[in-house]
Amino acid sequence: MTEREPGATRVDVVLKRSSWRKWVEQERDPRIAELIAAGDETVRHMHASHTDHLETIEEVRTALADLGLKARWSDGPYEFRVAEGAELVLIVGGDGTLLGASHGVGSDVPVLGVNSSPEYSVGFFCGAKKGHVKESLIAALEGKLRRSDLTRMRVELNGQVLHNRVLNEALFCHTSPAATSRYILRVVGADDRIVAEEDHKSSGVWVGPAAGSTGAQRSAGGKTLPLTSSDLQYVVREPYRPQRLGLVLGLIGEGQSIAIKSGMRRSSVFLDGDQLVHGVSIGDVVTMRRSPEPLIVLGLSRNGSA
Repeated sequence: MTEREPGATRVDVVLKRSSWRKWVEQERDPRIAELIAAGDETVRHMHASHTDHLETIEEVRTALADLGLKARWSDGPYEFRVAEGAELVLIVGGDGTLLGASHGVGSDVPVLGVNSSPEYSVGFFCGAKKGHVKESLIAALEGKLRRSDLTRMRVELNGQVLHNRVLNEALFCHTSPAATSRYILRVVGADDRIVAEEDHKSSGVWVGPAAGSTGAQRSAGGKTLPLTSSDLQYVVREPYRPQRLGLVLGLIGEGQSIAIKSGMRRSSVFLDGDQLVHGVSIGDVVTMRRSPEPLIVLGLSRNGSA
């Protein structure tokens, strides 16, 4: 990174909204209040995690002030868009916060995740954590943290781009999780020629880059890919096998794409979780390919941990 200019806005800070803040302080959910009062195990760690998060936010504020950095703050990860001229995005929360905020970050600004509650959060993509914010921030600004360029995925519907920055995965399936998903699965080559094609009945299809291969893809029977891989992986969920199927698990390489033609009137494609959902009707085609916009993540080790 270049030498800092006095007073310049260098850092965008994105904060997660803790469950305590959303459900207790903002929504005042009576069921949550009842469970908390009863000491129920489902909400046992909610306040402790919230307290950790608040303490980490103050640690970030102090570190930024000590380093003379002016920052822009946001607490809406899925609404976040990186500011022009920002040289670093600091994401305070966990993997979910980083995932949401990553959609607003292009391929020219690095992100540094701060695990704000390491005792209760995995923080797989977080290169910093509570108690070590300042030293990690200094290392990031000085270019001393390991840089990982993570492949992202482009998702199109009938040739129109829905999203160009999918980091974990897309799920295509019937709108109802209890219904059978019917579709035609196609692997398409770099010359737009169909390499392979099958009619499927299943519970849907996961498709995603390497960053998502340790989550849903793996749980559904996929392989864990190296974070440096540029391939996409598709995994068919619970395929119905009256005959032998060949396209239930595979990789989509450079220049290739995977196309799914819906045989359902009511189906959906979910992008990086349940926040971004697009309806898909019968005859519609969802196409997924490697995005030209990788995400630069700082502080990950070679095996993907901070």
